[in-house]
Amino acid sequence: MKSVVREWVESLIVALILALFIRQFIVQAFKIPTGSMRTTLLEGDRILVNKFIYGAKIPFTDLVLPALREPKRGDVIVFIYPQDRKKDFIKRLIALPGETVEIKNGGIYINEVFNKEPLISNHYYYNRPESAYGREGQAIKVPEDFYYVLGDNSSSSQDSRYWGFVPQKNLLGKAMLIYWPINRMRIIR
Repeated sequence: MKSVVREWVESLIVALILALFIRQFIVQAFKIPTGSMRTTLLEGDRILVNKFIYGAKIPFTDLVLPALREPKRGDVIVFIYPQDRKKDFIKRLIALPGETVEIKNGGIYINEVFNKEPLISNHYYYNRPESAYGREGQAIKVPEDFYYVLGDNSSSSQDSRYWGFVPQKNLLGKAMLIYWPINRMRIIR
């Protein structure tokens, strides 16, 4: 007969393995550190990110599990920052691989067509002179296997306009739910 201590230890080990599996392949919690995604996400919001939707990565390999679907324009995504792999960023996906994106007169043009449905309501997208990848009137083609992302608070966001494109391999998942604070609990769109 097993001792009570051994049963507890075995239960804790199983729970730990299950928690690590869920965090790596299914869902992970993140805390929003800045206001770059205001008003969709506020500093201090805690969110859950769906990690298997775009294909979860298998640790210590370059292997990726099959995706449920491809990323779509408007998805709020979490990814590894291309200029510092120790940092995770969250932004809205604006343009897909092979598309041309241009920001002019506060609007987004994809393949020279004005995006009539704003990605967030009542929003004006800013260009700043220091933007390397999104100056006024500058059309940029998104390379294959890369994405163009912007923060919803475009006047206060370091995003694709400054550091370029997000590689497909850097995608961690799609933001799906604000779970804290309770009064802001909702599905992220």
